[in-house]
Parts: sequence; C-alpha cells; structure tokens
Amino acid sequence: MIPTIVPIYASIFAVMLVALSLRVAKTRGDVRVPIGDGGNRILLRRIRVQGNFTEYVPMALVLFTFVEMQGWPRWSVHGLCLVLLAARLLHANGIAQETEDIRLRATGMSTTAVLLIAAAGLLPYSAIR
Repeated sequence: MIPTIVPIYASIFAVMLVALSLRVAKTRGDVRVPIGDGGNRILLRRIRVQGNFTEYVPMALVLFTFVEMQGWPRWSVHGLCLVLLAARLLHANGIAQETEDIRLRATGMSTTAVLLIAAAGLLPYSAIR
C-alpha cells in the first residue's frame, strides 16, 4: 500500500520547519549572532524549538507512515497526524516566547511522546494480529 495520507501532513510539517528556521534566521540577524546563541535567551529558545521539532517529527512521520501502510483506518492516521500538528504548535508557542508557557510546552511534548508510543504499539500489534 502506498501512503497517501501521511505525505500530505509531511508537507505541512515541512512548511512548519521552514517557518521555524526562518524565525531562527531572523532572530540571528536581529541580534547579530551568526553561530550559536550568543547568550541570547530568545535566540536559544527559538533554536531549541527548531531542534526539538527536527528531533521528534521525522520519527513520528515514519511511524505514522508504517501505520498507514499496515492498513489502519484512514481516520486513525488522520487523527495521529492532526494531534501531532496540534502538539507541535503548542510546544513551539509554549517555549519560543521570552516568557515560557510551561503548560503549552509540557502539553506539546507529552502529547508528542504519547503519539510516538501509540504508533510504536500499533505496529507490532498489526504484525501479530
């Protein structure tokens, strides 16, 4: 089965990554720090939002692609992808500001972790059922 759902969301996540990267680049220009964070808290936070995104989203998309390829219902694949999208938006908004909103950040990260575990659990379940 060729995945048709996850690629749509992967394209949305690609645009999100570019937006996060541009935000880092703009902040670098504003504070004149070409490498590292230069001790600037806002720049550091924006770098970490981008980094955290690149650390978690690719694995989630790989797992979701396998879930889709195993023939799980379309609504469940859409659900996984939509909840991941919401989680990453919460995380980015929670951490990137000067005054961190720990509730948004924690909700985004914990939701991302639950999605990874759920998708990782669906895969062997499909293989043995």
